[in-house]
Amino acid sequence: MDSESEGKKDRLSRRAAFQIAATGLIATIPIANALAKTTNHGSANNEHPAHPAAGPKKNHYVFLQAHESTFLEAAVARLIPADEKWGGALEAGVVNYIDLQLQGSWGAGERLYRSGPWIAGEKTQGYQLPYTPSELFRTALRALDKDLKAKKLSFEKMTPVEQDQFLKKLETSDQDLDGVPAKTFFAQMYQMTIEGFFADPSYGGNKNMVSWRMIGFPGAFASYYDLVDKHGIKITRAPMSLAQDSGGHMHMQPNRTSSAGQAPKEGT
Repeated sequence: MDSESEGKKDRLSRRAAFQIAATGLIATIPIANALAKTTNHGSANNEHPAHPAAGPKKNHYVFLQAHESTFLEAAVARLIPADEKWGGALEAGVVNYIDLQLQGSWGAGERLYRSGPWIAGEKTQGYQLPYTPSELFRTALRALDKDLKAKKLSFEKMTPVEQDQFLKKLETSDQDLDGVPAKTFFAQMYQMTIEGFFADPSYGGNKNMVSWRMIGFPGAFASYYDLVDKHGIKITRAPMSLAQDSGGHMHMQPNRTSSAGQAPKEGT
């Protein structure tokens, strides 16, 4: 195969990859791997830092401690990296989404069975650990922080290649993170990264609807009356959030936790 053919084979566009991912067809394949040859952060020459030079405004989290948010910000930036045209998970506020979910009823495990017995289950049985989602993240991130400090390492200061190797090890190993298998933690972090990137902005992520704009998704538009009989057309209008009115204003639910204006919380 000549070099031109190889180039065509490898040129999976970022937009096309995410359009497929958004439909769930490649949801189990790490996005960073699929896009490694189409983003600067995945380039072999490793010339670009793990974080874009002009990063987002510093967030104030309501659940995550400083070392937890620092690790997650660097991790999601590798799972869905930014490129020249579109922001990635970090710019889309994915860690804010994770923070709000862990602080809320889902993080508290309101719908989880919590009475045991807690024994190792089969792959077909799903989640079998005694931890709520917030407990799982807190436990695993504390163990990772302790391990990195013992080795005098800092995940956010690693090169992009080193970060990818570290995340790959988490994804595939049975390393014990104080009771949480590393690959269980990675799977949850990866799933929430995808959710925060593609979910409606009213849940705290997908800032400025960056992923919707990238894949051409129109969002939660109230009426498609004039379009129901048209097929195969491209909808080019700006996307719309569930919390957005016809004038473009966002109306957040009053009972939904918001990180805006909150001071960092150092523990529970």
